[in-house]
Amino acid sequence: MLNQTLMGAIAFGSAVAGLFFFRFWRRSGDRFFVFFALAFWLEAMNRVVLALLPSTSELTPVVYLIRVVAYGLILVAIVQKNRPRS
Repeated sequence: MLNQTLMGAIAFGSAVAGLFFFRFWRRSGDRFFVFFALAFWLEAMNRVVLALLPSTSELTPVVYLIRVVAYGLILVAIVQKNRPRS
């Protein structure tokens, strides 16, 4: 029960962080914020899946793949932001 509560809190925090980045994107139009918003929303969905499915472990390939994609989006955002403009 405590594990599910903590997963729910982490999912909620990730979803709220995604909303903040989405709001920053709406104001600035910078794709950097879209990538971060998508990454945090993927992480939120990942935590919800972990909390709802009792037999799912964090080491399950699908769960791990979703997390890798989310962190990959963050890396892409950072690389694109720091790339020199032509």
